[in-house]
Amino acid sequence: MDDRARGFTLIEALIVMLIAAILLTIAVPAWSSAMSAAHNGAARSALASSLLDAVRRSALTGGEVVMCPDTGAAQCNGSVDWSGGWIVFADRNGNRARDANEPLVHHAAALEGGVQLRSTAGRTRLVFQPNGGNAGSNVTFTLCDGRGLAKATTVVLGNDGRLRSGKPTFAAAQACMAAL
Repeated sequence: MDDRARGFTLIEALIVMLIAAILLTIAVPAWSSAMSAAHNGAARSALASSLLDAVRRSALTGGEVVMCPDTGAAQCNGSVDWSGGWIVFADRNGNRARDANEPLVHHAAALEGGVQLRSTAGRTRLVFQPNGGNAGSNVTFTLCDGRGLAKATTVVLGNDGRLRSGKPTFAAAQACMAAL
C-alpha cells in the first residue's frame, strides 16, 4: 500500500487552511453586517409597534397616552436617547409623568446589537391624543448601528399620526453614531 494514500501532505493541509482563512475573512464582515441590519430592523419594528399601541390606546380610551425613554424603572428619563428602551402609559392626570395609578400600556426593552435610537432634540416624550395625532411638532427618530453613517435611517412621526421613513441629515446620523 502507498504511504501517500493514507493522509494529507503538509502542502495540502496548508492550502486547505489558507482557503478556510480567506473564506472566514470574507464571511465574518458579511455576517456582522447582516446581524446589524437584522437588529436595526427589529428596533424599527419595535418602535412602530409601540407608536401604534399608543395611538390605539389613546383612541380607544379617549385619553392621552405618553411614550418616552425608560429609566429602567418604568419612568420617563428625559433623554433623546431611546436605545435603553421606552415605555408607553396612559396619562390619566395629564402631568406627562407616570404615576402609580397610571397603567403601563407597553414596555420596550433595550435595543440589542449596538443599535442606537435617538429622537429630535427636545422631544423626550410623545403625547398621543384621542384624535390619533401627537401633541407638539413632528418627531424624527434616527436609527444607526455599527454599519456606519450611510446605513442610518429615520422614522418620522407626523402630528397627524402618520409614519414615514427616510434618510437622516448628516448631523443627525453623526450624533447617533457618536453614541455607539
